[in-house]
Amino acid sequence: MRIGELAGTTGVSRRLLRYYEGQGLLHPTRMANGYREYTDADVTAVRHIRALLTAGLPTTTIARLLHCVHDEDGRMVPSSCPTMIAKLRQEHSRVTEAITRLRTSQQALDAILTAALVGPVPAEPAPPR
Repeated sequence: MRIGELAGTTGVSRRLLRYYEGQGLLHPTRMANGYREYTDADVTAVRHIRALLTAGLPTTTIARLLHCVHDEDGRMVPSSCPTMIAKLRQEHSRVTEAITRLRTSQQALDAILTAALVGPVPAEPAPPR
């Protein structure tokens, strides 16, 4: 199948499919005329890439782990690759740290917003002399 058909089948734009290829995630064969030729395995690979991106993994990590997943009854199942667990734990820690930083930012913004909505506190009148 050509890139347009793969895009239609997966719901992923042609531009993004070319990006995946550039990142080493897809490896279509090239026909004599230079057109990319994709297979059903590429449809599965795109589905796996999308699932791993949704999990927050960067494409550099996906490139190292994509061979560690396969389909079973239409769902992605991780295999027991030696580096997969360690890499997933590392990415989990990275996402957890990002969430912590975002929560801290949210709390700071909440405090600033609350102060802005309340407005300045009126000063106490000076006691009479």
